[in-house]
Amino acid sequence: MNRHRSTPLLTSHGQLARSVKLLLCGLTGLVLVATPIACATTSTTSTTWTAEDPPPWARYGRVSWVREVVQRQEGNPAGGALAGALIGGLLGGGRGPGAVVGAVGGAAVGAAASTGSVEHRRYEVMVTFDDGTYQVFVYPGGSPFHPGQVVMQTAQGLSAAGP
Repeated sequence: MNRHRSTPLLTSHGQLARSVKLLLCGLTGLVLVATPIACATTSTTSTTWTAEDPPPWARYGRVSWVREVVQRQEGNPAGGALAGALIGGLLGGGRGPGAVVGAVGGAAVGAAASTGSVEHRRYEVMVTFDDGTYQVFVYPGGSPFHPGQVVMQTAQGLSAAGP
């Protein structure tokens, strides 16, 4: 008679507990990796101002357009709270009162960490030079030039040419 002895996947309560903890650690790692993606949103907008077509080591030209580019990053408190609750619940033991306390604490920390917003502005100035070439210059915070303005490029950079 041929007997096959079947081996259970988990032979003891200790192995089951270790397997569950390993699974929880893996899920926690996945949540930690996904949290930054879910907790913030970035958007970029641009506005372009134009002028009419513009009529050696100093190259002269005319500003064709000025574009304002605004980049915003806004927090997502709901996403942060959800991620914090998941992580806190898992770190709090996964079940029972410890998990509840961990989830509540994690939700509070996650929501607070993902609030607020940041905004960055830059101004792109397109210059068409008298020789027919063109170049875009970027200025943070504000544009020193306006569409139609006559400018010159030197080794020191771009500057107004005349009154």
